Amino acid sequence: MSSKDEWDYFRNGPSTWVTKFPMAAGSRQSPVNIETKRVESDHEALSSKPLRWKYPATASRKLVNPGYCWRVDTDGEGTFLSGGPLMDDVYKLEQYHCHWGCSDSRGSEHTVDGQAFAGELHLVHWNTSKYKTFAEAAKASDGLAVLGVFLKVGKTHEEMDKIARLLPYVSHKDEVVGITEPIDPGKLLPVRGGRAGTQRCVNPCMRWADRIIPRHENKWDFQDDNGYWTYLGSLTTPPCNESVTWILFKKYIEVSHHQLNIFRNLRKFPRGEECPCHENHGVVINNFRPPLPLGNRVLRECGSF
Repeated sequence: MSSKDEWDYFRNGPSTWVTKFPMAAGSRQSPVNIETKRVESDHEALSSKPLRWKYPATASRKLVNPGYCWRVDTDGEGTFLSGGPLMDDVYKLEQYHCHWGCSDSRGSEHTVDGQAFAGELHLVHWNTSKYKTFAEAAKASDGLAVLGVFLKVGKTHEEMDKIARLLPYVSHKDEVVGITEPIDPGKLLPVRGGRAGTQRCVNPCMRWADRIIPRHENKWDFQDDNGYWTYLGSLTTPPCNESVTWILFKKYIEVSHHQLNIFRNLRKFPRGEECPCHENHGVVINNFRPPLPLGNRVLRECGSF
């Protein structure tokens, strides 16, 4: 990374990003604070085309330490996200990564009525209906879609544990390890019901009677206990492109304190280099961008807690 593009969460933190990445000063930046009193219920519009996805576990290919988080890169093969605010456009999963804090009381990028969570998982997708590559989509206003999942400290998360067990192999910046034990991104979502690796649908806005559809007559598994918020925003890391349709699940997933501590042991410097001990002892913590003003953007919701 050239000096021109250097950024981090400490010396060259979020407040300085705008000097090197002008887009960070835009009017459509993320994350934001979800003020529930400002949310516009849009059940009918969002449920007309239910949110649905498909994530084969074999799509997760490698685990990477880019120096500011852990990231799982996928080949996108067989992945699918559509419906809800995305309407008929089809998006493919590019990667998923996580943000966390130095303690269990903070770490999420988005907040809800000012309340932070212990962490936040992001599943990043790109619009294959309109664009040919992820890079091209990342420059377009409707190019990307990110599913956001809040993390709360509780019991050990089985699928997240597969990632935690691999993190010692990417303990330093720029280290990469191949994924041999399948990691199912769908199991990282806060949705009950359905079968792993199959297409699912979140349509909490339907009447209960309408949801009772025999499985052999409908390929989607409908859920009745989930909802989400959605708004137009940006990437939360430089260059902060304003290209993201955000879909934030209201329901969180639980991860253990031990799992979060494993995340906090990642190093932000390459193996063999001297530890920059003045920067939180060189470990990756507080890798979240603080909430930014929503401005005149519309924050919509579908479903309830």
